[in-house]
Amino acid sequence: MEVVCHDTGVTCRLPERIFNVSYNEPLIHQITVAYLARKRQGSKAQKSRSEVSGSGKKPWRQKGTGRARAGSLRSPIWRSGGVSFAAKPKKYLLKINKKMYQGAIKSIFSELIRQNRLFIFTDFDIKSPKTKVLYQKLQSMNFKRVLIITDNISRNLLYASRNLYFVCILNAQSINPISLMSYDNILLTVSAIKKIKVMFR
Repeated sequence: MEVVCHDTGVTCRLPERIFNVSYNEPLIHQITVAYLARKRQGSKAQKSRSEVSGSGKKPWRQKGTGRARAGSLRSPIWRSGGVSFAAKPKKYLLKINKKMYQGAIKSIFSELIRQNRLFIFTDFDIKSPKTKVLYQKLQSMNFKRVLIITDNISRNLLYASRNLYFVCILNAQSINPISLMSYDNILLTVSAIKKIKVMFR
């Protein structure tokens, strides 16, 4: 599969096993849900009636006072009592096979090419770490919401992009389904393609 590099016009060959795969929506959905679930902290914790501080003594006798019966100061219906169904730390991890994850990424890459949203660059860098320089370069190519994937992120590119909310820069090892689907245009360097070939054998 051959494409033309956007910056130099040189023909670049893409492996069809990665960039020419049929679109698998159920698999992509499953991988996306699993990826978002892994980002959840699951660290919320509340105290039940057995964990809050307070006496275990019965506040008053069972009968004869005219008040409702009560057995503990730590009851959930009392002030400073425990929580009825207390939340505890929880892991939201969903098991995803390596083959499934790679298959979803390949399917996304292939669909991006079919939609003309993936652009190949021989190299993508700027001469100075200035936001204005990067902004003007993207504007000249008519790119708006941009994800730049490269093998090695240069200091100039990193510093220039930090103040642009519509620009994200990732190295090839950090590719994920959410980032690939969240941006209008994906810029992929030749060096990153070589790294992806090794990763997705």
